[in-house]
Amino acid sequence: MALRAAAPPCAAGRCLPSSPPPRVGGRHVFRPLSSAAPAPLRKSAVCTKAISNSDGTPGTSDSPHVVCFGELLIDFVPTVSGVSLADAPAFKKAPGGAPANVAVGIARLGGSAAFIGKVGDDEFGYMLSDMLKENNVNNQGLLFDTHARTALAFVTLRSDGEREFMFYRNPSADMLLEEKELDLDLIRKAKIFHHGSISLITEPCKTAHIAASKAAKDAGVLISYDPNLRLPLWTSADDARDGILSIWDTADLIKVSAEEISFLTNGEDPYDDSVVKKLIHPNTKLLLVTEGPDGCRYYSKEFSGKVGGLKVTAVDTTGAGDAFVAGILSQLAADFSLLQV
Repeated sequence: MALRAAAPPCAAGRCLPSSPPPRVGGRHVFRPLSSAAPAPLRKSAVCTKAISNSDGTPGTSDSPHVVCFGELLIDFVPTVSGVSLADAPAFKKAPGGAPANVAVGIARLGGSAAFIGKVGDDEFGYMLSDMLKENNVNNQGLLFDTHARTALAFVTLRSDGEREFMFYRNPSADMLLEEKELDLDLIRKAKIFHHGSISLITEPCKTAHIAASKAAKDAGVLISYDPNLRLPLWTSADDARDGILSIWDTADLIKVSAEEISFLTNGEDPYDDSVVKKLIHPNTKLLLVTEGPDGCRYYSKEFSGKVGGLKVTAVDTTGAGDAFVAGILSQLAADFSLLQV
């Protein structure tokens, strides 16, 4: 399931021919944001093509096996560990966004993945587009918005073990993806469509998110869902709970943390199997509950069990859940029979 470079955009017939902004002194020069009439959206100038498995599953030879939909952003993390954001002496930037992390993880494991979303027509947006390309992730569904910046997030793991987030999205480009901009053909040809809940928070991205998921479902694509709760982004806890659960029944595979189960069930015990089983719906093929260093539990309508965690010295758990999902989906894309007893 390796990836190879596709033909140039005009030859591939998928991406709109476009090029990054001109460079001066080795750097892209960008236009300032304007309130003038919107310019045509850029699509990524780089396409990639996936080599298909031969196991008879739905994907085709020129379509990625896993399409990840949602946010792609810049994380700023402290240069030292165990401090609050206010106490951090400095920050370093890193690519982020849970669905994008999953796509990169799948590609690094030898699978084929694509990302659909929107970034700003700015230095960070092009950096992120290049990052996808360098990691062999199909980026033909990535758009550049000329009137909003790429999303930023500051994140730290404090000495008390709690993660602290601060987001800059007022709005950011990922929030402005519209239904008419979706590459539905890319979605329909996938084996697995993976998404989260952050794209459900505001319009127009919420409508685009629901349309993308419906297109995948109607095409028989397996739906993977990781809510990835980020409470500060929602207007209230009730809105977050309602939003996350609004598409719960459409997912075939769901990954949640123990903390998210407690949140979604209004404080019930996430380690009680009877509580977890309340979240299994008729369409559920697999429900995964991650427990950090203790591993994970797995549930379906027919079976359940637990896999212990690996003994490691944790440095920073940011993105650990995304890496977990990438491992699961890369294996499922190669062999759907893993969902059977």
